[in-house]
Amino acid sequence: MTRKPIIAANWKMHKGPADSTAFISAFLPLLDASLSCDIVLAPPFVSLAASASALAGSDQVGLSSQNMHFEEKGAFTGEISSGMLQEIGARYAILGHSERRAIFGEDDALINAKAKRCHEVGLVPIICIGETLEERDGGKIEEVLRRQLEKGLAGLDAGKMAESVIAYEPVWAIGTGRTATPEQAQEAHAFARKVLTELFGTETAEKIRIQYGGSVKPGNTAELINQPDVDGALVGGASLEPESFYGIVKAASDAYQAG
Repeated sequence: MTRKPIIAANWKMHKGPADSTAFISAFLPLLDASLSCDIVLAPPFVSLAASASALAGSDQVGLSSQNMHFEEKGAFTGEISSGMLQEIGARYAILGHSERRAIFGEDDALINAKAKRCHEVGLVPIICIGETLEERDGGKIEEVLRRQLEKGLAGLDAGKMAESVIAYEPVWAIGTGRTATPEQAQEAHAFARKVLTELFGTETAEKIRIQYGGSVKPGNTAELINQPDVDGALVGGASLEPESFYGIVKAASDAYQAG
């Protein structure tokens, strides 16, 4: 395995500033220099400042937003710009999560505009893709993933894509307790990398890290990470407790070091 794993905690609409600070205070002492893994926390917008303060002095954990607007400023009530995120200390932005697509109607063109903004300002986008159960059962996995990648990444620079992250999240496995088997995850990730190769060339595609997201837990992390095209995890519920999230980070690091 040549790509260092990246494990990101997506707290969704959980943890205000006090809870975020408490989590970080409990989580950081669990980490040590032997870990070979990039770690990212994505708290709600209102908790970013408190999280940045709690992470001050730690170079092992990066901060991410859960969303971002594609314009730098303007009359967009309730939205947050890339500049605001950078000012507060964020290095990553999660884009196109299935909940944003399904509940809030975000489409590939909108996600593409956000990804372009990230590249323009130097934020690392974590760009989510994935199929619903209906699409999987209908044999449309590759069709859906290809569309999301081709349209969501249209016009992006290959050099900057090498630092970007793709998160494959089978929608049917998010928060359901169901997890794609390691073989199912690998099959989807391999196809995604094939499309990335077509879009950006082999050299860039081999550098892009593709996370798996969908009921990841400490007990199934190693088996997932051991797949050749699974380069990390985007973690929901299992990231809400420090010991649980650390268990995922440690399992991913151990698998990478052994592999």
